[in-house]
Amino acid sequence: MISFAYRAFSAVVQEKSFYKAAKLLDVTPSAISHAINQLEKFLGFSVFIRNRSGVKLTADGNAVMPIIQDIINTQHRLEQEAANITGLNAGSVRLGAFSSVCINWLPQIISSFRAQYPDILITVDQDSYDDISNDAKLGTIDIGFTCDPIIEKLIKVPLVKDQIYCITPNDFIPINGKTITIEDVKHQSFILQRSDYYGDTKKVLDRYNVTNTALQFSIDDQSMLAMVKSKLGMGILPKLALTNVPNGVKVYPFDQKYYRTIYLVINSIQIKTPATRRMLNHIKEFIQKRYPTGILE
Repeated sequence: MISFAYRAFSAVVQEKSFYKAAKLLDVTPSAISHAINQLEKFLGFSVFIRNRSGVKLTADGNAVMPIIQDIINTQHRLEQEAANITGLNAGSVRLGAFSSVCINWLPQIISSFRAQYPDILITVDQDSYDDISNDAKLGTIDIGFTCDPIIEKLIKVPLVKDQIYCITPNDFIPINGKTITIEDVKHQSFILQRSDYYGDTKKVLDRYNVTNTALQFSIDDQSMLAMVKSKLGMGILPKLALTNVPNGVKVYPFDQKYYRTIYLVINSIQIKTPATRRMLNHIKEFIQKRYPTGILE
C-alpha cells in the first residue's frame, strides 16, 4: 500500500544511484526516474541533484527524508502487527552492526532466529558506531549494535562490557612482563581506526598519555593488525575483535583495566514492531547465555 515513489526515494537515498535503486527494488531505472519525478511534482521541489558521480539529496530532500522514512516504517509496522494478530510471524528486521559483531555474533544470532521465525526477513548493514546510531534514529535500521558515545535520543540496551587490550609486535615485552604500563608506551606510536579514537578507546589513550602526534589510522581491525605485525606501531582492540589474531603480534592487558560497553540502540517507534521486539529478546537471550557475567575479558 506504500506509494512506490516513497520506496523509490528511500532506495535512491540508500544506494546513491538510480540504477542501483532499480536493482534493489527489481524494477527498471526508468521506473525509478518516473517515480522520483512524480514525487518532486507532488512536493513542488527537487529532492535530488543528479550528476555524473551519482545523486545526492538537495537541502529540501534532506528535510523531507525523515518524514518519508517514517511513512514507510509506519506501513511496515502496520503489516507486521496485522501478521502478528493473524499468527503469521511475518515481517522484517534491519540490523546495523560494526565488524566484530558481524563476524562473531550475527551468524549465530541470525541462524537461531531464522529457525524460530523463518518468515521474518533479516538484513544487515555493517557500519561505524556513529552511522549506526544515526541510522537507528532515522529508522533506516530497526536495531543497531554500537558503543559510546551515543548522542542521539535512542533507547539504549547495554549488552556486555568488552575489555580493551594492547596489541604489540611479536618481539615487544612489557617492562613487568605481563601488562602494559605508562612506561611501556612512552615514545610509541599507536594505530587504530579513526572512529575508535572517541569514547572508550580515547579514555585509554588519555590515561597512558598518548598524544595525537603518536597516532596513525587504519581502515579496519585486520589492517591495523597487519601494521602492528610490520612493527609500524602498537594497536588497541577490544576482546571481541581478537578472535583471529595473526602470528607475529602479541596481546597484552593494560595494567589498569578498561572496557567498552556494547549496546543495542533502537528508536522509540521501531521498537513497537513485533518482529523487532522478537529480535531484541532473541539477542538479549543469546548474550545472557554466552556471557553470563556480562563481561568479555
